[in-house]
Amino acid sequence: MRERMRKPKAIIVGGSIAGISCAKALILAGGDVVVIEKTCGPPTGNPTGAGINRAVDQEKNICADFFFIFLHGLIYNTLPVEIVFWGHLYLTFCISHNKSTVNVKAKNLRTDVIIDVVGDLLVAADGSRSSVRRTFLPDSKLRYTCYYAWSGVFDFSESENSETIQGIRKAYPTLGNGVHTDLAPGTHIVLYELMYKRLNWIWYISQPEPELKLARVIKETKEPFLNLIYDCDPLTQVYCDNVVFIRDAAHPITPHCARSTNMAIADAAVLGKCLEKLGEENLHSALEEYQSVRLPVTTKQVLHSRRVGQIKLGLPLPDRVPFDPKTTSPEDCEILKQRSLPFFDDVPATLE
Repeated sequence: MRERMRKPKAIIVGGSIAGISCAKALILAGGDVVVIEKTCGPPTGNPTGAGINRAVDQEKNICADFFFIFLHGLIYNTLPVEIVFWGHLYLTFCISHNKSTVNVKAKNLRTDVIIDVVGDLLVAADGSRSSVRRTFLPDSKLRYTCYYAWSGVFDFSESENSETIQGIRKAYPTLGNGVHTDLAPGTHIVLYELMYKRLNWIWYISQPEPELKLARVIKETKEPFLNLIYDCDPLTQVYCDNVVFIRDAAHPITPHCARSTNMAIADAAVLGKCLEKLGEENLHSALEEYQSVRLPVTTKQVLHSRRVGQIKLGLPLPDRVPFDPKTTSPEDCEILKQRSLPFFDDVPATLE
């Protein structure tokens, strides 16, 4: 009787949409998975919608489909519940001398017990301030974009006929069908309607980076919410030994092209397919292929989104005058459209 081969095991640090998507992809590729996440449980409460999948080009009144948000629960609910270690804080990791395994330490935040998890691959899905990435690439720093954003959700479920919401609907007749942007010198506002009669708004303002103590006071205030906008210069590599980076751990991106979630899903899917194709015995070859497929795409998308933000906020650029929405030409606005994003509707070759 042929001996059954052990399934390859991946340890994923981070239980966000990136980590959960990666868990799903790697299970489909035939692997075992453990997800380590510091929050005490999956997101709860009313969903804000399965996604915004219609963007309105108001100049030509053309609707273009695009993927924007996948609900965390949509993927999480298809996973075995025992694979996610909720309430566990990632501490550190080490790679074996022969580089065949990786050992991750995490602390149970409820009991303070330290656990060890051993696997073949460590996936860093721990966000733009990734502790795992910092271990390998200490010189890779977040870059303040010179602007920040106020944001909030306006609940009009009990005031649908109010003067405020009627005024908004008059100004934006197609509000429920897509994303709308108001541009002004040095600032812009994004509006889109959510499910359950709620309106999400984001107000971008060009300003120097605020003092940390002030930013903390504002961010820790329940309402409203302040988001300092950062990205990172594209990495030249997204894996090291038995460790691979995905989503914001690999490519922090500004929000102007609404691409972060899409990039997370694509990272996870491509990584899963590469591992399925080449197998555990060719782990480094699989990671090299993942890098060769995703790095050229994410590099261009990060830099494009950075440029779109700089243009919208009227920040100085060496190759153009500051953007003024009152005087700019329609041709000059082409770069601001979603479809100008590199690889906007491309499907990675590994997924075809």
